[in-house]
Amino acid sequence: MDTAATDHLLSTTRAVRRRLDLERPVERDVILDCLRLAVQAPTGGNSQGWRWLVITDEAKRAELARLYKEGGAEYLEAARAAAEEGSQTWRVYDSALYLVDVMAKVPVMVIPCIQGRPEGGGNPLGAALYGSILPAAWSFALALRSRGLGTSWTTLHLGKEQEAAELLGIPEDFTQVALLPVAYTTGGDFKPARRPPIETVTFWDHWGSGQ
Repeated sequence: MDTAATDHLLSTTRAVRRRLDLERPVERDVILDCLRLAVQAPTGGNSQGWRWLVITDEAKRAELARLYKEGGAEYLEAARAAAEEGSQTWRVYDSALYLVDVMAKVPVMVIPCIQGRPEGGGNPLGAALYGSILPAAWSFALALRSRGLGTSWTTLHLGKEQEAAELLGIPEDFTQVALLPVAYTTGGDFKPARRPPIETVTFWDHWGSGQ
């Protein structure tokens, strides 16, 4: 295995917002190829309860974009206002607000779903439920990246989850976990993000121990 290639993929798969190509169509077969890779991820008890809702219909994308804006634009505006202008945090929220404005123009939206609901089961059930879909959804993002496409992990529409379920016909016993806007990317390459030294956030055998 070419570890240099895999390391580059893993370290440069970024949240893409401003560099989504809103004009270039995304081929159906590309989405299906990426989903075929995604479902190789493990699921709890080999349940394989994932379902993938791919939305290309213009009217439904517009309605999802409206729910997305209602679900989180106010929060993003407040968060940007609270951050120091020009800082990395400010730029993240500014980019997120840009995505709010153009969400309806993104050519494909993908909503990963998992069978089951987290209510009432506490942390063990929640961990098992989300652990059976999040690895697959991230594998989907990596597969997109390797093919010149990008996405951003968004959850703001979940504040309107029921409305989205009614719009798209999602059954009551399935949980939506994200809304992934998918498009080809524009310009240049992506680089690793600045992160704290791993030694400062890794403990050995006891919380707080760096030895």
